[in-house]
Amino acid sequence: MTHEPDCPPPYMALAHAMADAAASVIRPHFRKRVVVDAKADSSPVTIADRDAEATMRRMIEAQFPNHGIRGEEFGACRTDAEWVWVLDPIDGTKSFISGSLAFGTQIALLHRGKPVLGMINQPITGERWFGIGSSATLNEEPIRTSEKTALGEAILYTSALEQFDRARHERFDALTAKVRFTRISHDCYAAGLLALGGIDLLVESNVFDYDILPQMPIILAAGGIVTDWDGQPLADATRYDTVLMAANADLHRAAVKILSRLG
Repeated sequence: MTHEPDCPPPYMALAHAMADAAASVIRPHFRKRVVVDAKADSSPVTIADRDAEATMRRMIEAQFPNHGIRGEEFGACRTDAEWVWVLDPIDGTKSFISGSLAFGTQIALLHRGKPVLGMINQPITGERWFGIGSSATLNEEPIRTSEKTALGEAILYTSALEQFDRARHERFDALTAKVRFTRISHDCYAAGLLALGGIDLLVESNVFDYDILPQMPIILAAGGIVTDWDGQPLADATRYDTVLMAANADLHRAAVKILSRLG
């Protein structure tokens, strides 16, 4: 009896097709003076965000109408399905609005709640990170996380300090004091850099499923570790209080020692 693959090829093909289609929607709006609206949580959204997600959702509905969808802009449907897509049309909308390249389209596919496929696609540069099973690639070339093991040599990134409450900010500052240097911003692009071996630690707080789940298969397949700040695995959820992504077990262990409320 043959073993069914974790993600059937037609599903992988759809992920790539959706990334291509979303990029075609997004590119004409980049570095143009697009109208910026505010969502209920005051975060910005543009026509590029909405149209890119709508395009991807139509493609899923056309090919696999029994699949579930969880998207940043248009919510969720059929979340109890065996296969559920998680869509973030523009992760890093503030960067996109500012004309920065530190944004991307994120796609994940969950099988019974487990992320088995992850993609980060940069529509302008053409960079595409893809993770499935034990394979992580950037534009079809294998990638691997950093082999640094000393915390003092590590490069640390986070997306937004304003997402941290006071207690978590203090723990993050404690970690910052131990690493080589820290950068703030980059959103999903930072996860791509972690998988590529360019940075060593990525620390987030108060983030959503569509921010994190597309990154997990890439980081894990590239050799990294993804947990919360206490070192516990991330369950399938719509929101995460804390997320720690590390290049390897040594750096993960050192970071948890500082970040964990249990330490």
